[in-house]
Amino acid sequence: MATLELDTVTKVYQESDDRIVAVDGISLSIDDGEFLVVVGPSGCGKSTMLRMVAGLESITDGVIRLDGQVINNVKSQDRDIAMVFQSYALYPHMTVEGNMSFGLEESTDMPDSEIASRVGDTAEMLDIAELLNRKPGELSGGQQQRVALGRAIVRDPKVFLMDEPLSNLDAKLRSQMRTELQRLQEELGVTTVYVTHDQTEAMTMGDRIAILNDGELQQVATPLEAYHEPANLFVAGFIGEPSMNFFEMEVQGDRLSGDLFDYRLSEEARETVNDVTHVTLGIRPEDVEIVADGSGDHDFNAVVDVVEPMGNENNVYLSFEADGETDLVATIDGMRSLDAGQPVVARLPESAIHLFDTESGTVLKNRSLDGREETEPRV
Repeated sequence: MATLELDTVTKVYQESDDRIVAVDGISLSIDDGEFLVVVGPSGCGKSTMLRMVAGLESITDGVIRLDGQVINNVKSQDRDIAMVFQSYALYPHMTVEGNMSFGLEESTDMPDSEIASRVGDTAEMLDIAELLNRKPGELSGGQQQRVALGRAIVRDPKVFLMDEPLSNLDAKLRSQMRTELQRLQEELGVTTVYVTHDQTEAMTMGDRIAILNDGELQQVATPLEAYHEPANLFVAGFIGEPSMNFFEMEVQGDRLSGDLFDYRLSEEARETVNDVTHVTLGIRPEDVEIVADGSGDHDFNAVVDVVEPMGNENNVYLSFEADGETDLVATIDGMRSLDAGQPVVARLPESAIHLFDTESGTVLKNRSLDGREETEPRV
């Protein structure tokens, strides 16, 4: 187990006259035994960051420390870091046992008996002991993924790096493997950095998540903090499915004025805006209330455009004008029935709204969590 620290780490690619900044001054500390998920859209720099930690990419600027020791110039095979790739990268001519033992045979002086013992114990842990004599071509995708994990586990590294390891699996197997990976990480207690573009993996697996965009770190927080208390517009829009609803508004006294509606602010909410003149109002779909009628400052007439049944809930796409484009998405109980073309009232409670500076994207106000229920842990 180990601590891992990135101190203003930067990666620049120079292509002819073009200077491409793939990773831009990222500073990040991962605690001993922590499971950190790095998430962001394709091309945001998350895999490049991981490859720099592994020693597979050079660092343009900054420092990477493992247990306080700078490892910038340490060869990848000497970093005591194990990486699991998206493609599994198994040797097709070797058996499962051969794939799992190869790294130890090449990089250590460990006796064959101890290597065999480690491989056997790890195979039992991953429920692939009966596959040790098979070759990768005889295995399913899920079994190949377990072998790739096993190859990393037998090394007993200080840090695991995982680069979208579940992306080649079908939805049901991905869900199963998410749970197994969490169990394994807790059991092994190894510091883990897990890269993904999948929000579900980020929200369900990580102790904390680090959100990247265009090579820059946007926020590091627990999954619930990132969801309920986003640091900026990008995080608010990226985390959550369906995405947060956004409306650009002009501040006019105690009201926000927009193209679709005006929204009155309480004195407390108005103080968070301060002297910003243009804000973006955001609200999560599940916080939009669909009511039969209403006439408050936060109630707005709308028409149901499309209803998307999801089973336990329905995503309702609403227009503020008849025959208009979708302006607002609400998530309601799956047992509640609404029809396309039905007039409704959409209520946007002030306690649930977020406000952002439209120009900078910085958060001004996050929704209130005062009503959130806390469950006492078992003793």
